[in-house]
Amino acid sequence: MPLPMLRARLFAVALALLPILGHAAETHLPAGTRVLADIAYGDDGRQRFDVYLPPGAENAPVLFIVHGGAWRNGWKDHPGLIANKAFHWIPKGYVIVSTGYRLLPEADPRIQADDVARAIAKAQRLAPAWGADPDRFILMGHSAGAHLVVLLGSNPALLAAHGARPPRGVVSLDSGALDVVGIMQARPHLSLFDDAFGDSPAYWRAASPHHALVRGAAPMLIVCSSRRRDACPPSWRFARKAAGLGTRVEVMEQDLSHMAINRELGLPGAYTPQVDAFIVDIDG
Repeated sequence: MPLPMLRARLFAVALALLPILGHAAETHLPAGTRVLADIAYGDDGRQRFDVYLPPGAENAPVLFIVHGGAWRNGWKDHPGLIANKAFHWIPKGYVIVSTGYRLLPEADPRIQADDVARAIAKAQRLAPAWGADPDRFILMGHSAGAHLVVLLGSNPALLAAHGARPPRGVVSLDSGALDVVGIMQARPHLSLFDDAFGDSPAYWRAASPHHALVRGAAPMLIVCSSRRRDACPPSWRFARKAAGLGTRVEVMEQDLSHMAINRELGLPGAYTPQVDAFIVDIDG
């Protein structure tokens, strides 16, 4: 099997494993962390988020996390999503929010982005009661979740339509869909993209962060896996377009797998401090 095809198959397998990882809540958290679970922002059971509070929070920044899962799977507390990030950022005084959202086939990616925007708006309204600052939100997503947060960060109107304030910035952890139009026009591509984005070119553009990007977009850090042939080139193209619009977008290539880019964030080593430095800079 050709190497590019093998890499694509392995990427698809990694995404398929997300539902197997289950809904088990994170149990390993820094001492003193208080958890507010299943806060509703809509009527559906998936329209819920969890909040992880550091002791004595006061005007704290908020790391707002959106899980991956090929727009079809995953949950707000699946193993590997929160613990390492919590051990790194909660002792630094960050509040962490992890949200769920409706999934395929019930909700397509644009509806999912609307769900995330509603969740952000609700979290911003509640933030003062947690000792958090509603104007200090940093959006972070992995895989499909990265696509959703970059889409929302690319055009402030998408958040404003649901009453959400602009975030300080966005951290994208190995999105597979920065340029939806380019993906769908290329042949072959993984069937999971057909399931998510269908056959309408107009919808491809509406769901494509590259095509949604406008002047005034949020600052972004795009982390991409150098092990995936199709991960980093779209990231650099996105950054070049952003630069032309006067928007800060940094690309960080990492020699890590698609799953490791999410799970290893927060662990000691060179990777976490680089992400941390971006967050501190945009929050300053």
